[in-house]
Amino acid sequence: MTKKNSSIFHFAIIFILILEIRTQLSDESEFLIDRSKTGLTYVPKDLSLETTILDISHNYISELQMPDILSLSKLKILIISHNRIQYLDLSVFQFNQKLEYLDLSHNNLEMISCHPTLNLKHLDLSFNTFDALPICQEFGNMSQLEFLGLSATQLQKSSVRSIAHLHISKVLLVLGDTYGEREDAESLQDLNTQSLHIVFPTGKEFHFILDVSVSTTVSLELSNVKCVLDDNGCSYFENVLSKLQRNSRLSNLTLNNIEITWNSFLMILQLVWRTNIEYFSISNVKLQGYLGFTDFDYSDTSLKALSIHKVVHDVFSLPQGSIYKILSNMNIQHLTVSAAHMVHMVCPSQVSPFLYLNFSSNLLTDMVFKNCTNLANLKTLILQKNQLKELANIVHMTQEMKSLQQLDVSQNSLIYDESEGNCPWARSLLSLNMSSNILTDSVFRCLPPRIKVLDLHNNRIRSIPKDVTGLGTLQELNLASNSLAHLPGCGIFSGLSILIIDYNLISNPSADFFQSCQKIRSLKAGNNPFQCSCELREFIQSIGQVSSEVVEDWPDSYKCDYPESYKGARLKDFHVSELSCNTALLIVTIVVPGLVLAVTVTVLCIYLDLPWYLRMVCQWTQTRRRARNVPLEELQRTLQFHAFISYSGQDSAWVKNELIPNLEKEDIRICLHERNFVAGKSIVENIINCIEKSYKSIFVLSPNFVQSEWCHYELYFAHHNLFHEGSNNLILILLDPIPQYSIPNSYRKLRALMAQRTYLEWPKEKSKRGLFWANLRASINIKLTGKGAEISYTEI
Repeated sequence: MTKKNSSIFHFAIIFILILEIRTQLSDESEFLIDRSKTGLTYVPKDLSLETTILDISHNYISELQMPDILSLSKLKILIISHNRIQYLDLSVFQFNQKLEYLDLSHNNLEMISCHPTLNLKHLDLSFNTFDALPICQEFGNMSQLEFLGLSATQLQKSSVRSIAHLHISKVLLVLGDTYGEREDAESLQDLNTQSLHIVFPTGKEFHFILDVSVSTTVSLELSNVKCVLDDNGCSYFENVLSKLQRNSRLSNLTLNNIEITWNSFLMILQLVWRTNIEYFSISNVKLQGYLGFTDFDYSDTSLKALSIHKVVHDVFSLPQGSIYKILSNMNIQHLTVSAAHMVHMVCPSQVSPFLYLNFSSNLLTDMVFKNCTNLANLKTLILQKNQLKELANIVHMTQEMKSLQQLDVSQNSLIYDESEGNCPWARSLLSLNMSSNILTDSVFRCLPPRIKVLDLHNNRIRSIPKDVTGLGTLQELNLASNSLAHLPGCGIFSGLSILIIDYNLISNPSADFFQSCQKIRSLKAGNNPFQCSCELREFIQSIGQVSSEVVEDWPDSYKCDYPESYKGARLKDFHVSELSCNTALLIVTIVVPGLVLAVTVTVLCIYLDLPWYLRMVCQWTQTRRRARNVPLEELQRTLQFHAFISYSGQDSAWVKNELIPNLEKEDIRICLHERNFVAGKSIVENIINCIEKSYKSIFVLSPNFVQSEWCHYELYFAHHNLFHEGSNNLILILLDPIPQYSIPNSYRKLRALMAQRTYLEWPKEKSKRGLFWANLRASINIKLTGKGAEISYTEI
């Protein structure tokens, strides 16, 4: 075994045992301190007195003294591997009575001094530089010892006797580079362990005679076996293996880091075939030379499972057909050949007892097992990481496998073409893994009829066709890492209980999902680009109505992606009001106040005459605005009057009793025809003269007004003056309503003015007349000086 591989194995053992010890610790809370890989040259002095687990591995510590850990009375696990310790006196732990796990592997230890009080469960002294086995007499008192790691360059049977009575679960023995110079073949026979792992020196030819057939051993692992220079093949190693027949309890054999010839490899297989071993595993194999061994005897075997992993060879002209034939005709139940650069596998020559075949990480194509009828007993077939391309070929391959229940064709380049017709899968197939291929939506039309577990993650699926049928037996579906935009319901998956659909493009999952999928007990839909909206709000509410165990990774993996204001927020923390999401409620909220407002306005209009007040305020405001905006030079003319009043004689009583008194009391000069017409001038000339000398012209409109011919003239001239001088000098007062039909055709100007201009309406109610007079006075608000006039802008 190389140093790297042995380290990996070593760490795996440590990890498993730490977990086991943790489960056996008392209910006291554990206090872990990890100072590994921190460049320490000594044990830290600032450790908490509550420390129960201390990891100071992968540092440069060269010694361990009692004061370093004296105060750590609660210490249970100490990992000090991969340092530079050369000597250790185990008495330094005499005050650490709770210590159960001690890892001193991968140091430079040459010697240890023992102490009788230790009672460890795990002690690892492997990968050090001991000459003899570092087994003290006191080790025999460790009645709880479950794992013992040792290192040595010499083995003596006497060294093991002190622990022969202990029932140790696993022993790891690492033999130093100089091992083999003086060997005691029987040195390990007194070991009492169920699992034995021996690491032989790296890079040395296997010329060892060590008897590894320890009578109590159930599982044996041998690492670093090299025999490529021996003219007699691998005779030493074959001799070692032949002795395993004496151990009737041995059922598991593992060979790791093997460098041998093809012939020796097959001889080893043949040798193990005749032992009591049931499970044989070979990994990290380097094969050399040519194959001359072609006849394999399959009789008299106890072997149930053979696993060959990671094979490399330097002969490219090897007749691989012979190897495939030997492997395919093995009368065992489980066969694994992975990462072996295998380009093909032949069909067994007769009905095979294979129940399990694993040919992952090879170079197999669609032609593997084509038209093979001798795998009728096969239940599990794994073709992961090969060169498979056409799904239709895989379908036809399974057609003859009448017992096949589980098929794994993941991590290939499979595609499916619907034009190839029906998919006659093996009807027995229950579990199918087609993940990490290039399959599309059409794959749902080519599925086994009784499928229960389907894995399609990491493909190119965009949607599930709605017309798919025959998937009522499906219980578990994995669609993660595709391009699905919607969370599928269970209409076509009536029996679905587990759905994995994370890492897709789902933005608005349906709130009806849990209603549709009544049998769902696990949903994993996180890490999707959720759009936080009203629709998503309903989905979030539906999650709250199911058991917390149903939705996997909730709430941390469920986050908003849009809009930007919510991006990164957890769906659990996303809140939006009921009003903004409920259209009916929103309509009611808007319409009801609108109706109330409309009724209120109607009441005000009918009973309080609100429009009149509004119209008068509007007129007053517009008048004041126009007065402020008129340039001074345009109004500087010879003005003698504020206003000229035109009215019908029949309305003279209102003019004289109401209009004139209310204006003249405010120093407003009024021009009246009976008072200011100049004798000797024509009426028309007087009208024009009065209009030109007045700032405004006031017309008192009533049915009587439209009957007066002179009123018509005055209106005509005032209107003519309006358009030619560009001044808003007309003020219309509606004394009494004038029906449109009563206005003669000759009064076209009046029709136009009443349609286009705003007029003041004389209110019949006395309460409204104050506002009327204010508007009127504001319309003619100027100050006259002598015969001329200048405008005084007054703020209202």
